[in-house]
Amino acid sequence: MCEHQQAQGIECEVCGKKLAVAAPIAVAVGTLPELEGTQLAGGRAPVAVAALQELELTRQAPVQAGAVQPVAELDTGRAAAAGNVMVSPIQDMDTGRALSDGLRTALPTGPIVCRYCRTPQASGLICERCGMRLPKLRQTAPAPSAGSELVAAGEWTKCTKCHTHTRAGRACVSCGTHVPAAD
Repeated sequence: MCEHQQAQGIECEVCGKKLAVAAPIAVAVGTLPELEGTQLAGGRAPVAVAALQELELTRQAPVQAGAVQPVAELDTGRAAAAGNVMVSPIQDMDTGRALSDGLRTALPTGPIVCRYCRTPQASGLICERCGMRLPKLRQTAPAPSAGSELVAAGEWTKCTKCHTHTRAGRACVSCGTHVPAAD
């Protein structure tokens, strides 16, 4: 989608798009008559093995055979009960919200910037360069113009902004604008 070239992998390193992976090709494999088989007749027959004299045995006794001795200095992580502890609030700690100054953060306007390839784009939900979905902002429903009639929610109609065929009461699949519906 983003035209990034990479040597290997199943996912694009830039945009994260899954890459097409070719399925393995089934090839008929036959045995060659001039090769000798390596499997012995009889399968897994027991073989007598003698221990070598120069090797040292490293097998240890089982753990249960050893005696456990307590260590007095070892902290086991348990502490005695804390008892009654005086709890007093911190005097200069603010636990409330800041007072409102009446100003609200303005909604972003202007071109949308793709978070993957950083390409600015005037409108739409899909980046024109890399094909990834653009961040969309919920827009308020525009007031219907005089002479236009609203259809019931879920019915097919045209978007008021881009005139794409979409369902009323939902966001347009092309530009993301909310398509108004009759109540």
